[in-house]
Amino acid sequence: MQTIRGQSKLQTPQFAAAQVRARDTVALPLGPGQPVSFLHALGLRDDFEDLQVFAALLIELYPLFTRKGVTLLSGFFGPAERILQQAGHNVHFVPAGFRQFSAIAERLCPRVMATAATPPDADGWMSLSLHAGATVAELQRCGRDPKRLLIVETNSKLPRTLGFGADHPHRLHVDEVDILLESDHSIFELPDPPTSDVDRAIAAQAKRFISDGATLQIGIGAIPNAIAELLSKEEGGDYGIHTEMFTNGLMRLQRAGKVTNRHTVYAGVSVATFAAGTRELYDWLDEQSAVRFLPVERINAPEIIARNPKMVSINGALAVDLWGQVAADTLGRRQYSGIGGHEDFVEGATLSVGGRSLICLPSTAEVQGRCASRIVTQFLPNTRVTTPRHLVDVVITEYGAAELRDRSERDRAAALIEIAHPDFRDALRQELREQHE
Repeated sequence: MQTIRGQSKLQTPQFAAAQVRARDTVALPLGPGQPVSFLHALGLRDDFEDLQVFAALLIELYPLFTRKGVTLLSGFFGPAERILQQAGHNVHFVPAGFRQFSAIAERLCPRVMATAATPPDADGWMSLSLHAGATVAELQRCGRDPKRLLIVETNSKLPRTLGFGADHPHRLHVDEVDILLESDHSIFELPDPPTSDVDRAIAAQAKRFISDGATLQIGIGAIPNAIAELLSKEEGGDYGIHTEMFTNGLMRLQRAGKVTNRHTVYAGVSVATFAAGTRELYDWLDEQSAVRFLPVERINAPEIIARNPKMVSINGALAVDLWGQVAADTLGRRQYSGIGGHEDFVEGATLSVGGRSLICLPSTAEVQGRCASRIVTQFLPNTRVTTPRHLVDVVITEYGAAELRDRSERDRAAALIEIAHPDFRDALRQELREQHE
């Protein structure tokens, strides 16, 4: 732990920002783990010469990343990264799955680490709250290194969430910290998106692959929410939850009494590596012993995911080609989101005994004012593949489910065409014939 001579550990965000050098390296957790007040204080400075910041999924448009001399290296784009990059600021995508962020942080060994946490309890422990993710081990290493600086921003509005066992306590002690900040800013909230008839039709198709006793990974968005809502209301249950992100929908599923976690690797508890949702979710998670937070290298490891029987992963996509390749994070040249746990959960679910991996997407999208098929013969130029064809199991649209596993390329293409929008099926067949001539 670094000692700042003559100073109390409890300081202001402006003091903490002043400890960052004009040429420096900083790492932050993904999304809800970010120390908002500290980042805004950094944004008041304009004297940076070469500040490298490694982060992911910014939850605000921080002015810091508009400053000259500041580079954001992001492992996952959200709206803020897209806006900043399009405005010409120094924002770059780092191609890596969420699980790889831990190794990246270790190799980068940033001089400054900063995170959000709950205020200390009577024994000095601060819960890492909504984010375990990829930074826990590096935060601890930073706190032990006298040449590095560990900054923790506490906020009483954050829920005090729990880890799992002695190996994954999901907390830091005040003695590990160099600078402690107190904040009362509003916590980032993610409301439920509106659910359409298409979303509900896709959810009904997905439900056919989810049997009693299945272990679930459900992501973000209208379709995953519709699936969780359907599972909450219909017959069935005895589910487990092993998921990257804990959502409003998963809270409702658990509240409905549908989750027992009787068959999962982490028996008796739902596990996740971060959470984002409404205030209702955060209040429910506070001291919630039925949900535990573990580092991403545990949650997203395919070999651990596969140990859950009847594992069902539910992920989205922007487009799927007739080979079965999935584009989930880019639109042509444009970086839209990130790799996250997409490939890890697809692979882990298909290795599980009785497991299934579901890629769910609407059959069409509006592109420059025109209706375009999301099932395509080939992707737009410069689109990058998120998940390769040999891992993909089931692709679902509102028109049905294409089961691709163990099928030839010709049969896979035919199955995918059958779940495309009817207006595009003939053109897809013709384009496929032309490719084979």
